[in-house]
Amino acid sequence: MLKQRSGQFAETRAEAFLKTQGLAPVARNWRCRFGEIDLIMRERDTLVFVEVRLRNHGGFGDGFDSVTLSKQRRLIMAARHYLATLGTVPPCRFDVVALRDGTAPAWMRNAFSDVG
Repeated sequence: MLKQRSGQFAETRAEAFLKTQGLAPVARNWRCRFGEIDLIMRERDTLVFVEVRLRNHGGFGDGFDSVTLSKQRRLIMAARHYLATLGTVPPCRFDVVALRDGTAPAWMRNAFSDVG
């Protein structure tokens, strides 16, 4: 339960940060059979799928390192499923927001791509 609560807090913090950067929220914790997308935001005409990572300590790398190839594939499949529900497919990208206690959010735009 604590992990879920800290994850929700991290997503709230990441969403607030992205809003200050000009992105608008579209959906949060969007789920399908392929997995969950933490945040779906819009930046002008681009739909942004955001993975939020929280690290409470310095071990095991930063939040960016924790988005493995397997996790990227699941996010891409979930994003494809989400896009299939739309009438038209806008330009898209995948971002990662890494959070650590006591520091500003780190934002990696175009953290990975759907290359097929």
